[in-house]
Amino acid sequence: MSVVALFFYVFAGITIASAIMVVVARNPVHSVLFLILAFFNAAGLFMIAGAEFLALILIVVYVGAVAVLFLFVVMMLDVDFAELREGFMEYLPIGAIIGLILAVELVAVLGATIIAPEAAATAVQPIPDMGQVSNIEAIGNLLYTRYIFFFQLAGLILLVAMIGAIVLTLNHKPNVKRQNVSEQVNRDAKAAVRLEDVKPGQGIR
Repeated sequence: MSVVALFFYVFAGITIASAIMVVVARNPVHSVLFLILAFFNAAGLFMIAGAEFLALILIVVYVGAVAVLFLFVVMMLDVDFAELREGFMEYLPIGAIIGLILAVELVAVLGATIIAPEAAATAVQPIPDMGQVSNIEAIGNLLYTRYIFFFQLAGLILLVAMIGAIVLTLNHKPNVKRQNVSEQVNRDAKAAVRLEDVKPGQGIR
């Protein structure tokens, strides 16, 4: 067995085990940690396959942002997970249907690869006429030239979604004093300063 095959089986085994623990673990914090472990090992599989860009994106975006965000949200929010599990049986048929559809799609993909092995061979071929350009450089040249407007549009949509999520989840507590800029700017200059004539021996009420 070659070294590449050995690392493939190690990464694949840990990825599958971590994915199972994400679902099986009772503690949601443990589930997020197993999810991060699964992402790291999936990135190793992408590196073995020669897809360096996908491996780095998986670590930087998903592990560095999404998974860590999930971890902080789960740890900071006071979520009653026992209450969330009460409707498990109610949504079980829908989840079973979705899982069956995903299983059929995976079998179809694997069956197509077995039936037409040349499809898998053409998928990993390098970009023609690119010389010694790496995958990341080739994707960057294509992404920031031909698809730059779509790339910026996707970033704008994510920005709007992030602002919308902040606005929807922002809770204003009645006992917390907040700054009102418009009220400060539009205030009356005469009411800004109040002079009190304090008599000797008396305080200000």
